[in-house]
Amino acid sequence: MSWELRSILPVWLSAVVGAVLVGFFAPDAAFTWLPVVMAGTILLTFVIQLALQRKEGLVSRVAASAGGAVVVLAVATGILWVLGPTIAG
Repeated sequence: MSWELRSILPVWLSAVVGAVLVGFFAPDAAFTWLPVVMAGTILLTFVIQLALQRKEGLVSRVAASAGGAVVVLAVATGILWVLGPTIAG
């Protein structure tokens, strides 16, 4: 696994974990908490990428990290929207 991928995957994994936690603990307030998870993944993206101290490919790594997190959380939003009444009920 390349070092670039190793700097992107933790952000995607944190988005998955955050979405699962929101779905488990706050399915009624998912539309409130999922943007908070996204904000956390953006902060994590910058922490990881700035900790690497590599200028080459910074923009593409940040875009891949944030873009992947957006896709993960969009899928989670769709799932929680469809299953929302079932989970909350």
